[in-house]
Amino acid sequence: MYQVDVLVQGFPGKAVCHGGLGWSTVTLLRGQGRTVLVDVGAFGVRRELRKQLEAHGVAPHDVTDVFLTHAHYDHAVNFVLFPNATVWIGAQELAWASAQPPGFNPLPELYVAELARSERVRRVQAGDHILPGLQALSAPGHTPGHLLLYLQANDAPVLFTGDAAKNRAELLSREVDATGDADASRRSIDAIWDCWRRVPGTVLIPGHDLSMCLDEHSEPRYLGERKAAIAVWFSESVRTMDTIDLCGTGVFGAAYRE
Repeated sequence: MYQVDVLVQGFPGKAVCHGGLGWSTVTLLRGQGRTVLVDVGAFGVRRELRKQLEAHGVAPHDVTDVFLTHAHYDHAVNFVLFPNATVWIGAQELAWASAQPPGFNPLPELYVAELARSERVRRVQAGDHILPGLQALSAPGHTPGHLLLYLQANDAPVLFTGDAAKNRAELLSREVDATGDADASRRSIDAIWDCWRRVPGTVLIPGHDLSMCLDEHSEPRYLGERKAAIAVWFSESVRTMDTIDLCGTGVFGAAYRE
């Protein structure tokens, strides 16, 4: 059995005029003598990630394993913060990412290079059981070597989809935004649905949305409450900030404090 805690909640959106939003899900698993992070987020999440780890009684050196669903910056770069962790990533994914020249894409070239040469990295094949009760499954499309992580050790299995299915809209429509291969992505989403339905009560944790389970009609039902907002300086003082709620309820003027 693993205790499962979502440390950073992914957000199903993207910036209109400031590049990638990059708010991806980071999840902590504890059990079987291991402390595991499933994806580790982008630079911008570091302060919140440290805060959440401390709140759960976990120090960076306590993390034994990091599983990366794929090599994009918003899921991968913070592996460097966990010096004692074995880093698990798909062999095909790392080979593909390492072969890409620097470009205007989400691959963090220098971090990919470090993954490729680091002795802490273990290259995973689809179907491998990387740790007790944790299996990597193939889900290409978003990237060629993208993997799912399937937690089978718990009474209610947990399926981590990364960006193979980023949000509820992709799961329901089977149309995927930001994919390298749309046909492969559709096949991966079909495979996700097959796995999700296999055991009643299975929890799905996507890369950029709330966790979900299937209701009695096999429809995705959110678990928990969405929280997303930004604080802005729209006044004349740096001491006053307005908060813009990103969950669909508009702007409210509550003062923001650290």
